[in-house]
Amino acid sequence: MKISARNIIPGTIVAIKKGATTSHVRLDIGGGNFITSSITNEAVDDLKLVVGGKASAIIKSSEVMIAVD
Repeated sequence: MKISARNIIPGTIVAIKKGATTSHVRLDIGGGNFITSSITNEAVDDLKLVVGGKASAIIKSSEVMIAVD
């Protein structure tokens, strides 16, 4: 696979919670850190995602905002 994004974070799938149309996939990226992504149920099935499987979070964004209270 070739992709232009440079923020590719490998991890292990620790949870998949399917809703009516969207799933939340949680990756353990090590060091006690996790990333959760919302993707379609169809994508979960097409990618054959399973708990314990390897996957990568690919982050492509023009900006990242940070806020404090």
